[in-house]
Amino acid sequence: MSLERFINQAISPWMSADGPDSDIVMSSRIRLARNFNEYTFPTVFTIEEANGVISSMEEMTRQNPLKELGQYEFLKINELQPLQKRVLMEKHLISPRLMEQAINGACILSENEEISIMVNEEDHIRIQCLYPGLQLTEALTNANAVDDWIEENVNYAFDEQYGYLTSCPTNVGTGLRASVMMHLPGLVLTQQINRIIPAINQLGLVVRGIYGEGSEALGNIFQISNQITLGKSESEIVEDLKGVVKQLISQERSARDALARTLNIELEDRVFRSLGVLENSRILESKEAAKCLSDVRLGIDMGLITNIPKTILNELMILTQPGFLQQYAGGPLRPNERDIRRAALIREKIKLDTMNS
Repeated sequence: MSLERFINQAISPWMSADGPDSDIVMSSRIRLARNFNEYTFPTVFTIEEANGVISSMEEMTRQNPLKELGQYEFLKINELQPLQKRVLMEKHLISPRLMEQAINGACILSENEEISIMVNEEDHIRIQCLYPGLQLTEALTNANAVDDWIEENVNYAFDEQYGYLTSCPTNVGTGLRASVMMHLPGLVLTQQINRIIPAINQLGLVVRGIYGEGSEALGNIFQISNQITLGKSESEIVEDLKGVVKQLISQERSARDALARTLNIELEDRVFRSLGVLENSRILESKEAAKCLSDVRLGIDMGLITNIPKTILNELMILTQPGFLQQYAGGPLRPNERDIRRAALIREKIKLDTMNS
């Protein structure tokens, strides 16, 4: 296994698998924030402390491997090229914050890319588990197995009253962030999303874009996650989120049914116009590409398009990001050059999918 495999393989192995409600829920993620008791938090620690955290994790993975992790890659962020870091971020294997870490950051990646352990991000340890579809409980089970393995070798910063101590007070307690990535074109097209988001926020959840905090909801893809980490157990947080997600799934399906009943020809026109744009454009900006890919995926899910696999949205939303485009080009590209290459890549991908269907 090598870094090149993580970089060159656009779609993670777990993304190719089907999961429950995967027509709407693209992925489930569990992230646990943990810190070493003997070191100060990464926001204020010294270089020596940062290196101590990395050394401890390297030694632990080498001497006491975890079976859930399987084969893995230990990557030091300061040894990666800027494009390599960006590609890993675009695949959601590292965070934007860790990507920008100039020194003393690391990441442990499992071969199937379900597990990512970020080292010296905002906290000493960020355990991330990703699953296709709505599988929060399964992701939590896997994350807890990784957490137990680390805790056998590390003294965590833990308080009997407050729970796990973290750099940011909003993570204190369980240190758990549970999130789902959802494709919600029906709620967007019927303009219901504008009233739903404030209601979700009132339930102690937050709605963000595809790359988390501060990012835009490109391609009608929204990330729903918990805000509260203190005062509830991990299982309670997960069950609360699952309850809201199941309601959103029901509302999205109802919205799609309404579109099919009342605007069927208009919906077909939108879907096939977007497909035509993807099949024929010579220049495509990222926002337009994301919008058209969302329309095509909706058309696939509703049975309007039958010769293109539904994984097209997952794969091309990653493949057409700036880092991947430049990785395939072998070097930096100007914005207009990226738009030209994005259009060419999408045309070729759809052509191949159609031929293989």
